[in-house]
Amino acid sequence: MDFKAAVLHQPGEEISIESVQLKGLGATEVLIQVKASGLCHTDLEIIDGELNWPLPVVLGHEGSGEVVEVGSEVRLVSEGDRVVCSWTPACGGCFFCAQDQPILCKQLTLNNPKGYTFSGARRLHLSDGKPLHHFSVISSHAEFCVIEEKAAVRIPDCIPWAEACLLGCGVMTGYGAIRNVAVVRSGDSVGVFGCGAVGLNVVKSAQLAGASQVIGIDPTLSRRQRALSFGATHVFTPEEALNAIRELTDGRGVDHLVEAAGVRNTLQTAWDAVRTGGNLVVLGKMPVDGHVSLRWGSMMGEKRFIRSSYGGARPHRDFPELVELYRSGNYPLGELIEQRISLTQINEGFAKMRRGENIRTVIEF
Repeated sequence: MDFKAAVLHQPGEEISIESVQLKGLGATEVLIQVKASGLCHTDLEIIDGELNWPLPVVLGHEGSGEVVEVGSEVRLVSEGDRVVCSWTPACGGCFFCAQDQPILCKQLTLNNPKGYTFSGARRLHLSDGKPLHHFSVISSHAEFCVIEEKAAVRIPDCIPWAEACLLGCGVMTGYGAIRNVAVVRSGDSVGVFGCGAVGLNVVKSAQLAGASQVIGIDPTLSRRQRALSFGATHVFTPEEALNAIRELTDGRGVDHLVEAAGVRNTLQTAWDAVRTGGNLVVLGKMPVDGHVSLRWGSMMGEKRFIRSSYGGARPHRDFPELVELYRSGNYPLGELIEQRISLTQINEGFAKMRRGENIRTVIEF
């Protein structure tokens, strides 16, 4: 079959909308008619050449849609199911899966960086027959995508497509940082560096966990204001943050500090703002070959440094929890979406992201 997809041929170039061909469907794979796909900063890193990826590629890993075809051995979903795509399917049998670390699944970490599907195939081709690479085993910036059945998480009718797609990355990462990684308890204090697409979900999730203080930190006034609407009790600029946090916590620092900005210059401040015995959870990304420097003394006192890419996600457990929070009116997913575009407007959407103008832009099909 042929369909339209957003193809990146070279870093620094605009994405082109092209007709691509799907060739084959694996026994444990499903074909999804994509209904919505969120633009994520990881996509932009590849477009701008900050993250190396095999090219040409169809980007996108925040997708929701309807199952339209299933492989011969698929048992977890059926045609007609509404699903959200998860970029971390796991085999369940390798060393890392046995250690309860499915994001490190051997099959995933072997095939994903090569631009293959989870099963190790390339299903997409350009019109001239040249194979295309997949991104994060999903490639949702397209009218259709092929994913492993374990990557398809069923959702009910109560959640719209655009809001649902956000569960696949940014929302899950922020929610999981509080629920699964820091394990915030009622009465804890939480600081959040960076109140963008991930940080706002940290703020909301900390509020829902019963944190007594939720402190949003961002240089941009509009994002600080947005953090207040998502449940922050206090907001500060990065320059104000350390002294303000110490004043609010009787000099101790917060129980949990989540770094969701990916800014090297504020990492030391984040460390200093965590109390002895507390947690620093780093979600933000920096150049993979870059180095960071931290004052040794700030690392003393039994502080824990945790780097997490997906908030310890268990998508088949966590996505339904988030849907229920949305259904009950406790999680305003729609407020994260500042722009809804068509596939042909994808370059405009990424340009706005590059300028820091949108929390989330969603392609609606």
